[in-house]
Formats: sequence, C-alpha cells, structure tokens
Amino acid sequence: MFKKYFDDYEIGERWHSKGRTVTEADIVNFAGFSGDWYSLHTDVEYAKTTPFKQRIAHGMLVLSAASGLQIFEPGIVVAFYGMDQVRFTNPTFIGDTIHVEMTVEEMQDKGNGTGVLTAKQEVKKQTGETVITGTIKVLLNKR
Repeated sequence: MFKKYFDDYEIGERWHSKGRTVTEADIVNFAGFSGDWYSLHTDVEYAKTTPFKQRIAHGMLVLSAASGLQIFEPGIVVAFYGMDQVRFTNPTFIGDTIHVEMTVEEMQDKGNGTGVLTAKQEVKKQTGETVITGTIKVLLNKR
C-alpha cells in the first residue's frame, strides 16, 4: 500500500494484499520469540476445551504477519506512525490464509515535505471473516 508519495493518494482509495497461510511453525516460532506460551496457542489438549475447540494464532502474530504483507517503499515511507482502535474480532486457526484490505480515510499534511496517511486496515481470512480491524498511520514523503 505505501509505495506512492503522500500527494499521490486519495481519500477512499483501496488496496488489497496477497495472501499468506498461517502455519503451526509460525505459532511455535512466535511463542518462542515473544515468550507468549499461553495454552490457547500452544497446548492442543487445552485448546480442545475452549470455545474455539482448537489452537488459535496469537493476535499479535497475525497483526505482525499482516504488516509483512504490506508494501513499505524505502524513500517514500519515512516512519510507521502508529495504530488506533485495533481489535481482534475472530480467531485465526492453523491453515487459515490471511490478507490485508486497506482504505485511505484521512490525509494530514505535516507542512515539512511529509504527510500522515491514515487507513482503515482489515485483516481477513479465506472465509471473508475479518480477524483484525483498526487504523494504521504512516508518515510519507511528499513529491
């Protein structure tokens, strides 16, 4: 999404990423890296006793993977500016394929050759269900 200069975007513009399948290895590696070994993610027998009936991916794993599906073009992107109203709305299971859909909602000219682009971000899986929603802000260079 973030491969054009600030001035080249328009409110309402939409973008759709490629897909990525979440694997068991992703969950194990994320647990090891983050230290989050919560049983819902890593214990098959415990997960069977939950409303999900199986292990689910960490919300932060899915959010991180979604970040990797976005395009952050060097020289155009100055910095990641933040996220607001992030919600984990549905589970992501091992084997689900996620993608990112974004819509430009706001553009704020910073007056110094840059601007902050705010986009609604939805991470969806192959069923069409939204698993994460929120807004993302990125500081972009102007032409």
